[in-house]
Amino acid sequence: MNTLSAAQTLAAGVWQSGLGQVLGGLVIVAVLIGAVWLGFRVRDRESNPPKPDEQPHRPDDGSLPGEASGYRRPTEMPQTDGEHRLMPYQLKDGSEASPDPPTEEKRKWGGISSGGFGSGGTGHGD
Repeated sequence: MNTLSAAQTLAAGVWQSGLGQVLGGLVIVAVLIGAVWLGFRVRDRESNPPKPDEQPHRPDDGSLPGEASGYRRPTEMPQTDGEHRLMPYQLKDGSEASPDPPTEEKRKWGGISSGGFGSGGTGHGD
């Protein structure tokens, strides 16, 4: 006893013969071609890239744009009477500009030698 209708039998035969896969592939190809065409249209509406003379230039001193060099020293921690605590908005930034470079003693790491990552040492000055 066959429970499939004639339309279902025809659809099953079309799918098994490969015609369904071909039609599905054509639909996918048409969608991809349409996406590429739409992409070209969107790109054509965009403004042109800047010319070389319109590009940003380095400053005259040769530094990189946004780069700042200078010396900084830590700000002093304000002292309180012990009864009142300082709130974060009452603290200043962590450092302030310094006109003179730090001494050689301050620049050197005075702590223990930690070694490099993966150097095999314990990292505790042993």
